[in-house]
Amino acid sequence: MELELRHLRVLCAIADEGGVGRAAAQLGYSQPAVSTQLRRIERHLGEPLFERGPSGVRPTRYGAEVVEQARDVLARAAAIGHRPASGRPRRTLRVAATNSPMLSGTVSRVRARLPELTIAVTSVYASSRIVELLEEGTVDAAIAADYPGMELRHSTAVRHRGIVTEPTFVALPSRHRLRPSPQVQLADLAEDAWFVTPDDGAGWPGVFYDACAAAGFTPVTVHEWLGDQTQLQSMIADGLGVSLVQPTLRPIPHVVVKPLVGTPLWCRYVLAWRPDAVADDVVETVMRSAADAYRDLVAQAPHLRTWASRTWSGTGA
Repeated sequence: MELELRHLRVLCAIADEGGVGRAAAQLGYSQPAVSTQLRRIERHLGEPLFERGPSGVRPTRYGAEVVEQARDVLARAAAIGHRPASGRPRRTLRVAATNSPMLSGTVSRVRARLPELTIAVTSVYASSRIVELLEEGTVDAAIAADYPGMELRHSTAVRHRGIVTEPTFVALPSRHRLRPSPQVQLADLAEDAWFVTPDDGAGWPGVFYDACAAAGFTPVTVHEWLGDQTQLQSMIADGLGVSLVQPTLRPIPHVVVKPLVGTPLWCRYVLAWRPDAVADDVVETVMRSAADAYRDLVAQAPHLRTWASRTWSGTGA
């Protein structure tokens, strides 16, 4: 077989949706058809591209490289024949974004790759509010968050694609009793005070409390926190509590970041957009830019790289 654009779209959809069934629904195909297509592509390339995990399927290490190349090809294909007309005003892309460290790198890359595009960013914490802004037409695109089994809900006026599904880690003061542990049992933090961000309308903090209940405890002290990450880390460093954090967080002195045993919590970042306002080539460029930005964050997070090498070693990842 020869790889065609439709094959590349299948690979990207599986990576974005984290499952063959969800990818099939997005593409409008049957699940058996997508499964068959994936097997043919893997036979052609000679290696597995995806593996099953606790929250669906994830690209193997080789698969991640192939998907990245596929996104690049699709973005270039979508851009064929498109160029800004001389004298026409610059386009403005109105973007809402929840708390995500990949935002800066994403925006800077989009600006470099689409210099004719002006980007106006609005910070919005709650993913539910982001959906409302998209539905109203107040913004054109957004970076939002959801959780396994709680996918972002919206009307047919909005579409979304997964950027990355990442494990949730915990930040502890460096003098914490569990510092020597390479991984931390959630149950071992039952007596600690917690900093927890407010309801995001997409499933948080419900997924946190569900994980605590599954581990056999209810947090004894909870500080609701929505603010500067450096200030939060300063309070953790002072021993005032612990907090669940993104695995790409770079800890300040006297703070350590640890994975949780069994990875009971995951978060997915998604690109959502209005197809009537955002062209396909722009969507592909934003997706590729976000993936590149996230890869840079991973390169700066040794605790995440160590967790990944330990978790996926020997599995073809």
